[in-house]
Amino acid sequence: MFSYVMRRLGVSLLVLLGASFLVYMLVAVSGDPLSEFRESTKANKDQLIAQRVELLHLDVPAPLRYFIWLGGAVKCVIPGQCDLGSTLQGQPVTTALSAAIPSTLQLVTGAVLIAIVVGIAVGIVTALRQYSALDYSVTFVAFLFFSLPVFWVAVLLKEFGAIGFNDFLADPVVSVKAIGIVAVVSALIWPLLIGGSWRRRVITAAAAAAVSAGVLYYLSATQWFAYPGLGPVLVALTGAGVAIGITALLAGLQNRQALYASLTTVALALVAMYALAPLLNRATLWLVVALGLAAVGAGVLTGYLFGGYDRRQSMKAAGLTSFLVAGLVLLDRFMQSWPAYFTLTRGRPIATIGSQTPNLDGDFWITGIDTFTHLVLPTAALVLISVASYTRYSRASMLEVMGQDYVRTARAKGLPERVVVTRHAFRNALIPLTTIVAFDIGQLLGGAVITENVFSFKGMGALFVTGLSRQDPNPVMGFFLVVGITAVTFNLLADLAYSALDPRVRVKS
Repeated sequence: MFSYVMRRLGVSLLVLLGASFLVYMLVAVSGDPLSEFRESTKANKDQLIAQRVELLHLDVPAPLRYFIWLGGAVKCVIPGQCDLGSTLQGQPVTTALSAAIPSTLQLVTGAVLIAIVVGIAVGIVTALRQYSALDYSVTFVAFLFFSLPVFWVAVLLKEFGAIGFNDFLADPVVSVKAIGIVAVVSALIWPLLIGGSWRRRVITAAAAAAVSAGVLYYLSATQWFAYPGLGPVLVALTGAGVAIGITALLAGLQNRQALYASLTTVALALVAMYALAPLLNRATLWLVVALGLAAVGAGVLTGYLFGGYDRRQSMKAAGLTSFLVAGLVLLDRFMQSWPAYFTLTRGRPIATIGSQTPNLDGDFWITGIDTFTHLVLPTAALVLISVASYTRYSRASMLEVMGQDYVRTARAKGLPERVVVTRHAFRNALIPLTTIVAFDIGQLLGGAVITENVFSFKGMGALFVTGLSRQDPNPVMGFFLVVGITAVTFNLLADLAYSALDPRVRVKS
């Protein structure tokens, strides 16, 4: 294993060296970094040119300038000695990257996690219902989003997801026409998801239309969009649904001990919702993380105490349920701070530019909402584009696995379909997806350049575009170094994940 990793790192290093040389040379020959001074009429024109020549080593041929940059980049292996040069404004590239990387990581990490979870889940469901109306509908939508350019999606989200929604919040009353449209759409979508006979689909459509119309009317009448919240009733009902769904997926509803353990964690979350309210009013990030870990631990302990014929199933179901219900409690607390944030943003809470509201003064909950409102649109733009590929790849992988002999053998043994899908097919279906995920990390970082530019998001994309437009190679190379190392790292992790997902695969030295 060690020798294999060392060989991969050696090959990856050679690839990075070759690619970095090409990128540096392309930036160096893309324009004249002195053009803004050559046409200048300033008295200190010659002095400015001399400073720019000294800063970028323009008196040295471009191939040799690359090795000057490389000499500073090699020092990055020594903590505190990294030297990636300076921007044209005189700011060290390492300082610029330190400020830009957190914003880009927030954006890309959220987009990757959502795209993976949603894409794989939808792909597997469509594979299990191959050639159904749901399968055809998802295929059409996936190809539609896959073909859309990310900048166009971003502009549409700004127009309708930010400007339109902010205008709606000025007078959050849902019209009868809008309620009717949502009811019709729900009546079309839910029968596709539920499936079954025509009688069942008609009943599902009628129920979905009535429920969606009733919910929208209630939210409009109670001014919920202006003063949102879940409250104990919705947390209890949603938590109970989560507990039943998680138990059915991980342990099966016949495992009563696992079901009771999951439902107990919902009751414990409701108690904690009120018991910890004074503490949550003074919350910090680390306190929320600690409470989340405590919630998972309490769920696992509850599953252990309930036991059952498979104690591990009870612990898994209760632990995951506790984590998700704790998220509902956290969401409810964020919603309670929404009216205050709405006032601070002068009635325009959904941001169209930037990564944060300037001069915003607020506690953990206000700043958390501010971060979310600035991330939601660029994240949605990246998710809509990337989730389509995950859906198609996971569907194809699941269909291939479901036709294997070991899946037919598992069914012939009389195993429940849940066990066949989750324990036998799903794990092997993930193997080819690990490579797709590794490549998609780098692709999303590249796509973030366009998305950040549309939303004026001050991340690595802005640093890259600014450097490229001004023929400044140092920030461009800093961006390339981060993206290249990230791509190499995740591809190596993908290869190592094969052996964890499939015991037949072993990394040999």
